[in-house]
Amino acid sequence: MSADRSPFTLLPVFQELTADDPREVGGYRLYARLGAGGMGRVYLSYTPGGRPVALKVVRPELAEDPEFRARFAQEVASARRIHGLFTAQVVDAGVETATPWLATTYVPGPSLHQVVQRFGPLPERTVLLLIAGIAEALQAIHATGVVHRDLKPGNVLIAADGPRVIDFGIARAADASALTGAGLRIGSPAYMAPEQAMGRAATPATDVHALGALAVHVAGGIPPFGNGPDPAALYRTVHEEPDLSRVPEGLHELLLRCLAKQPEHRPTTAEVIAAARNHPAVGGHLRFGEDWLPHPLTSQLTRHADLPQEPAEAPTALVPRPGGDTAETVLAPYPDATLASTYAPTLTALSPGPGLPAPPASSFAAPSGSATSAAPRPGTADGAGRRRTLGRTALTAAVALAIGAAGMALVLDDPAAVDAAPADASDSPSPGAPTAPPAPGGAPASTAPTSTAPSGTSPSASAPTGGYSAAYRAVELTAADSGYEFDLASGKVVPIDSATWFVGRTENGFLHPEGADTYLGRDAGLGVAECLEGLATRPAADLRFSAVGPRGAFCLRSPDGRNLAVVRVLSTADADGPVRVSVDHYHRNG
Repeated sequence: MSADRSPFTLLPVFQELTADDPREVGGYRLYARLGAGGMGRVYLSYTPGGRPVALKVVRPELAEDPEFRARFAQEVASARRIHGLFTAQVVDAGVETATPWLATTYVPGPSLHQVVQRFGPLPERTVLLLIAGIAEALQAIHATGVVHRDLKPGNVLIAADGPRVIDFGIARAADASALTGAGLRIGSPAYMAPEQAMGRAATPATDVHALGALAVHVAGGIPPFGNGPDPAALYRTVHEEPDLSRVPEGLHELLLRCLAKQPEHRPTTAEVIAAARNHPAVGGHLRFGEDWLPHPLTSQLTRHADLPQEPAEAPTALVPRPGGDTAETVLAPYPDATLASTYAPTLTALSPGPGLPAPPASSFAAPSGSATSAAPRPGTADGAGRRRTLGRTALTAAVALAIGAAGMALVLDDPAAVDAAPADASDSPSPGAPTAPPAPGGAPASTAPTSTAPSGTSPSASAPTGGYSAAYRAVELTAADSGYEFDLASGKVVPIDSATWFVGRTENGFLHPEGADTYLGRDAGLGVAECLEGLATRPAADLRFSAVGPRGAFCLRSPDGRNLAVVRVLSTADADGPVRVSVDHYHRNG
C-alpha cells in the first residue's frame, strides 16, 4: 500500500434517484438521495432561498398508521422549538400529507457510523469533544421536553465545526403499539439503556446512557455490549457490565458513569460537559478548531459540501412516431406492478402502427450515437452508471412488457441501466470495457469475473427463491488490498467508493453499506432461505475475518430490501493482502 493513498475513504455522498423515488416532496424539488434507514429515505433539496436541506420521507407502513401520524405531528411541533448549535434545525415539515416528511438543515459531513466503519476508532481528544458537543445537543433537546430515544452513531453527523444530532423525537413518534406489535423495532439495541430494553419510560438519563454507549463505540470500535444478535445485546445491557477493554483508560471513569444500570446514578448532561472540559486531554478548553478531527477525515469533509446544483430528472421514454421523429414521455415513479396498466393507453396512442419490428421484451438499449447516451448528469462522479440500482432496470422491463405488443421501440434516457444486473456472469466483457484496476506491483486486482457454476447451468438460470431471483451466481472476485471493494451490482472488483451496493474490506474484516442487514451463515452452504430466516431472527453486524471464518459465508440485504447477496469466503489475508470471495447476487421479484 503506497504511503500517499489511504484505503479509508468514504462512500459516495450523493446517490442518483431511482425510478421509485419521488422528484418533488412538499414543493421541494429533489436533487439526490442521501441515504435510507428504518424510518424512511433522506433526500437533498434546497429552500427557495437556496439553502440546502435534508428531507426525510417516512416509510409507507408508518404513514398508514394513525397513531404514528398523530405522534409525528406532536414531535415535529416540539422539534421546531429546538435551536441547539449541535443539532440539525427543523426548517419545514408536512405532517398532514399522505406521506409525512420532515426537512432539516443539511449537514456537510458523514455520520459517525460511516466514520468509525471507514477510519476505525477516533483519538481520545476527538472523542471528548464529541461527547461534549453531543451532550450540549441533548441539553437543547431535553429543554423542550423531548427525549431522543435513538441516539446512535448513525444519528450523529460530523461537520468541520463539530457534531450535529439528528432524528430527535421521531423514534418517540414511532413508538406505537400497532407498529411495535407488527415487528417494527424502535431504538437500536446496542445503544439502548436497561430501562428502555425492559420497556420502561425513557427519560433524559436514557439518552445519557446512549451517549456513553456511542462514545465507547467511537473510542474502541465496538459498542460496550457487543455487536451480536439483538436479544443477546439487550440481555448483556441489562445484566452485564460494559466492555471497555478497547477504550483509552482515561475515558473509563466518565463512560462507566454514563453506562450505570440505574438512571439516577448517571450524570446529567451538564456534568458530562464539565467532565469532558476538565479532562487533561483537552487542556480545559472545548474548542472545535481545525485540528479537532484526524487529518484524513478532515480532508474528506469537502466531498459533502460539493452539492449537486441541478434537480434530478424523471426517467423518460423516447417513443418513435411515423416519419422517424420521437415523442418523449415522462415515466413517473409508479410501483412496477402498475406500470403496464398505467402507461399502456398512453404508449399505445403513440404507436407508429404496422411496419416497425418489435424489439425483444428482455433487451432494450439506445441505438449507437443516440442522444440518450448523453454526458453524465450533474452531481455524479464518472456518470451515474456506477451508482445505479435495479429500480431503473425493473422500470425498463415493465414498460417493455406494456408496449411490446404494440410493436414500438423503447429507449430509456439511461440505457446502461439495463446492464446494472448482468444476465449471465460468464459473459465476456465487450471490447473496450473497463477492467479492474491493477494492484500494487503491477498484478491485476482481479481478472474478469468468472462463474464457477456447475457445467451445463447458467449462473442466472435458477428459479426464484423466497421472492428473489438470481442476477448472477458463483462469481469469484479478488480484492488485492483494502483499496478495492466488490461491486455487488456488477459482479466486479472496483476501487473503493466506486459502488453503493458493495462489500468492502479492511485489514481485518468486511465492510458493508450503512443500513444494510447482515447475517453470518453456518457454513459455505449458505443459501437464500437460510439468509432470509437469519436476517429476520439472528442478524449480526460483526463481519471481521475472525468472526466470519477463513471459509465462512455471510449474506447482506440492501436497505430497501431489493437486493440480496450471499458472499462465501474463499481466502483471507492476515495483513492487507488479497481477499478472495464467491458472490451470489439476487434481486427481489416485482
